[in-house]
Amino acid sequence: MEFLKKRAALLVTLILSFHFILSLVVSTQESMTFDEKAHIPAAYSYVRYADMRINPEHPPLLKDLSGLFLLPLGLDFPLTSKEWQTGANEQWVLGDMFINCSRPELACNDADTILLFSRIPIIIIAVILGIFIFRWTRELGGTIAGLIAVTLYAFDPNIIAHNHYVTTDIGSAAFIFFSFYFFVRFLKHPSAKTILLSGLFLGLAELTKFSAVLLFPIFGLFTLLYALIEQQPKTDSRTLWRFKLRNVWRYLLGYSGSVVVCFILIWVLYAANTWAMPGEKLAELAQNFLNQKNVFAETAQGIVVTMSQSPILKPMGEYLLGVFMVFSRVAGGNTHYFLGTVTDISSPWYFPVVFLLKETLPFLLLLLFTTGYSLYRIARLFLMEKSQGIGRFLAHSFQSRIAQYLSVFFILFYSYVSITGNLNIGFRHLFPILPFLYMLIGKTLANFYKRHADEPATHQLISIIIGITMLIVVAIPILSYPSYLSYFNAAAGGHTQGYRYVTDSNYDWGQDLKHLKKWVEHYNACVSEDWMAINNGRGCQNPPKTIPTQTPIDKIRVDYFGGSNPKYYLGDKHISWWASREPEVGWYAISSFFYQESLYKKLAPGEQNYAWLKAYTPLDRAGDSFFIYYISEADLAK
Repeated sequence: MEFLKKRAALLVTLILSFHFILSLVVSTQESMTFDEKAHIPAAYSYVRYADMRINPEHPPLLKDLSGLFLLPLGLDFPLTSKEWQTGANEQWVLGDMFINCSRPELACNDADTILLFSRIPIIIIAVILGIFIFRWTRELGGTIAGLIAVTLYAFDPNIIAHNHYVTTDIGSAAFIFFSFYFFVRFLKHPSAKTILLSGLFLGLAELTKFSAVLLFPIFGLFTLLYALIEQQPKTDSRTLWRFKLRNVWRYLLGYSGSVVVCFILIWVLYAANTWAMPGEKLAELAQNFLNQKNVFAETAQGIVVTMSQSPILKPMGEYLLGVFMVFSRVAGGNTHYFLGTVTDISSPWYFPVVFLLKETLPFLLLLLFTTGYSLYRIARLFLMEKSQGIGRFLAHSFQSRIAQYLSVFFILFYSYVSITGNLNIGFRHLFPILPFLYMLIGKTLANFYKRHADEPATHQLISIIIGITMLIVVAIPILSYPSYLSYFNAAAGGHTQGYRYVTDSNYDWGQDLKHLKKWVEHYNACVSEDWMAINNGRGCQNPPKTIPTQTPIDKIRVDYFGGSNPKYYLGDKHISWWASREPEVGWYAISSFFYQESLYKKLAPGEQNYAWLKAYTPLDRAGDSFFIYYISEADLAK
C-alpha cells in the first residue's frame, strides 16, 4: 500500500488515461443514440447562431461545449428549412437534416465526424470528474481512499457507456459533484472567495440539468444547520444565542450571495445563447408547449410570454421555459418497458431494480459492506459518547463530517425523488448519486483498512482482499468490451439478457447501427465468391455461426430505435420496417427495444406485433441490441 501512496499521481494518470482512450474508441464504434439527435443540432445552433429555439427543455452549458468543437468543421445547417424558420422545437427533424443527410436538396455533413467531435468535450468532463473524485476522497480519507474511489468510477461499465454521449447525464453528475465540493469549502471557511466559487459552481450545475434545482433547498437547509450547530466554546446561554444568530445571519448572507452569483451566471450564459433569438419565437414556444388547461401551465405561459418581450428578461424567460417544460414532462410520464409490462405509469421498483441489475457485483458488495460497517461505527461511537449527551455528539459529528452527512443526505433525497417521480427512463438518471457513492465507499474501505494496522495478519489479509476486489473491478469492463450500454451484471444474465428486464437507455438506445453495418459487410464477404480474391486470398475471418443462404444480403428489413439513419450506413440495402407489417421472406434486423415493446404493449384490434418471431432463434446479433433473423419461404409458410 505504501507503494501505491508514493505512485498515486502516476496511477491516477494511468487510470484516467485508459478511461479517456477507451471512451474515445467506443465512441467511434457507436452510432448516434436517440437523444443525441436532438442535443447535437441544438449544440451547433446555440454557438453558431445564438438561438435556443430547439431543445429548450435542457440547459445550454454542455451543448455549448459540444458546439464549440463543431464550429471549426464548417458544417451546413438547415437554416432555410421550414422546420427552423416556422417550426416549434422541430429538434428531431432538424437533427436528421443536420446529421443524417435526410434531405437530398440540402448539403450533407459527415455524420461520423460530427459525432466524434461533439462527443470529445463530454469525455473530457468525465476525466475531470475522475480527478475531482480522487481529490475530494483523498482529502477525506487519504490516498488509498482516493485510489479506490477513482478506480470504482473509471472502470464502471455504466459510466463508460454514457461518458461520451452528447446528453446531460455525465455532465450533470460532474457539475453537481463539483458544486458540493465547493459548497463544503464555503461551509468550513466562509469568505468572499468561497462564496464566489460556491456560487459559480452552483450556477454551472444549474446550467447542465434542471434537476439541479434540488440543490437550492439542500444547500439552504445545510447552511442553516451548520450555522446553528457551530459551537462557541465556554459561554453562557444568552451569549450563545447571540453567537448563533450572528452565525446564522453570516452564513445565510453568504449563501444568498452564492445564489446571486449563480443566477448572474445563468443569465450571462442564457443571454449569450439567445441574443439573436427573436422574442416572438420564445413566446411561440411557450404557447405551444405550456398549453395544458391548468393553472400552472397558464401561469407559466403568461410569465414566459411577458419576459420574452424584454431583451433584459428574455434570457431568464428562456431559462424558465425549460424549467416549466421539464415539470410538465415529469407530470405526464413516459412510456417504457419494465419486467414484462409496457406502461406510462411509473413504478417505485424501477430504479432500485435497475440499480441492482446494472451495477457490477463487486460494487454492490462493497456498497453493502461499507454501509453495514458505517452503521456499526456510528452505533459504537454513539454508545461511547452518549454520556456527553446526544445533542453534543450529533453536533460534533455533523460539524466534523459535514461532507459525509451532506453526501448521504443527497443520495437518499435524490433517490427518493427519482423513485417517487413519474419518469422511468433509465439508470442514467441516477448518475448524480454515483460519484458520492464511489467517494463514501473509498473512504470507508480505507478507514477499515487503517483501523487494523496494528494487527499484521488481519491487515495483510484485508490488503489482499481489497487488491483482488480492485483487480476484478478493473477486469469487468475489459472483459465486457464493447458491451457497455447493454451491460448487466452476471446475476442478471450479463449483456445478452438485459433486454428481458428493461430497454431504452439501459440496453438499446440506438448505439449499434455501425455494428449492424459491419455485420452485413462481414456476412456478404463470407458468402461472396470473389471475396478471397479481393482480400488477397486470406479467406473469411470469423465466419458467421449460421449461414442460411449463400446469397449475399441485398436487402435487410431494419426496425431501429435510435438517432442515426439506417439508410446512411446501409444504403440501398435498407428497408424500413416496423412490427405491424406483414412478414416477408428475407433478412431482418430488429431492435430489442421495439421487439420487447411490441410483445408486451396493448395492441389495437387487428394490429400485428413480433409474436410470430418468438418461434425463431436469432441467427446472430449485431452488437447486442439488434436481433438478426432470416425468414425463408418455408418459415413463412408455417
